Amino acid sequence: MIQPVEVKLIEGFFVFVSLLTGLGCVTGIIVTWIKRKDRKAVASPELANRLSDISDRLARLDSSIDTIAVEVERISEAQRFTARVLAERPSTGRLQEGVRPPGTATPH
Repeated sequence: MIQPVEVKLIEGFFVFVSLLTGLGCVTGIIVTWIKRKDRKAVASPELANRLSDISDRLARLDSSIDTIAVEVERISEAQRFTARVLAERPSTGRLQEGVRPPGTATPH
């Protein structure tokens, strides 16, 4: 059988745990309220201007990257074309060793 002292101890423990839980919830609510209040205060015109400037810069950067991608694609198409033309070109005979066409100089 549980003694009255033990019952009071268990009740006191549950009251303590309930108070701590309630205090934790109230603290969380207060912290959230303070953070939301600070966010509204931070949205100043200076910050809005800076964010707008950053947005404009990112838009310009995006268009620059797109332009670079188009140019790289053009370069790769030119390389493919050049490689195809060289591959389709009839091979010319190599020069025989020791025989040079007239008018060429030897490297020094």
